[in-house]
Amino acid sequence: MNPATTDNWAQVEAAAQAALTPEIVSFIAACRAKPHPESHLIAVLHRVQEHFGYLGQAQMDAVAQLLRVPAARVSGVATFYHYFRLQPRGRFMINVCMGTACYVKGADRVAARFREELGIDFGQTTTDGQFSLHDAACLGTCGLAPVVMINDKVYPRVTPDQVPGLLESLTAPAPA
Repeated sequence: MNPATTDNWAQVEAAAQAALTPEIVSFIAACRAKPHPESHLIAVLHRVQEHFGYLGQAQMDAVAQLLRVPAARVSGVATFYHYFRLQPRGRFMINVCMGTACYVKGADRVAARFREELGIDFGQTTTDGQFSLHDAACLGTCGLAPVVMINDKVYPRVTPDQVPGLLESLTAPAPA
């Protein structure tokens, strides 16, 4: 069945377009004009996540409708690839390196302190949307172990006792 011929396609299409940006809608339309538009699903999802910061259910449903692929396929791709996020990220992305060098030098204790201070576990975001906590297999800075990366900044030789001050420094107002 062609979705454009269903009785309520105009309403479905309008709702799907409203859930996305005009740029993303245009990109999807360009993909639809090419052979095998479903092959552009990952590229479309990257654009959606780039704009919204994650793949929300409304946006994934909109992609399915406009790209005319099953919602199960969109969801399957979004959950299969580690790169895609299905929940909003915090303002501060905290990655605790759990590679061998960092682990041997106490990364597990640093991670435990972050979990205690933030009240969340790996893969979660604080309810205020400030912090997301993740573990990393290796950040490639073994000589600085244990290492924490917050957004794009590397913090070397972090101890559990430094965690509260580190968190406070991130949220402190900038000096005038």
